[in-house]
Amino acid sequence: AAVHGYCHPVLDDALKCQIDKMSHVMFGGLSHRPAIDLCKLLVDITPNGLEKVFLCDSGSVSIEVAMKMAVQYWYTIGKDSKSRFLTLRNGYHGDTFGAMSVCDPVNGMHGMFAKNLAKQLFVDSPSCSDSSDNGEEASIQQMSESLKNQHQTIAAVILEPIVQGAGGM
Repeated sequence: AAVHGYCHPVLDDALKCQIDKMSHVMFGGLSHRPAIDLCKLLVDITPNGLEKVFLCDSGSVSIEVAMKMAVQYWYTIGKDSKSRFLTLRNGYHGDTFGAMSVCDPVNGMHGMFAKNLAKQLFVDSPSCSDSSDNGEEASIQQMSESLKNQHQTIAAVILEPIVQGAGGM
């Protein structure tokens, strides 16, 4: 709230009202009316079939949970060898250990932790600026070959939907 100024009366009143209704909840099997209402709204405005909502407090946590869900899915159907992730070099996905494992291992900012991180699979980031028109084709080819050759061990592919530049992209 500091971006809106200190002791802003509208924000202060909203906070006082909220604390009387509920305290902090970390959603570990608990919830509260505002979260329930928000989740119902999100389900209502998304396409059919998207009926689950997971709330978390950061991008790193969202990556950690997505990775756990992917591994858990394959484990529950008897394919526990599918436990690695395929991702692009130059990507950035967060600062927790699982998220760091899918960040660029060479150009990223987590090099000092390399010995502690799970080894994942990486392909080059797309380079569609190749004037010979081979950049896009080469990028697709490398991803396709990795999926074909490593599909027995890949639990999921992790990609950044938008470019924030944190991974050097």
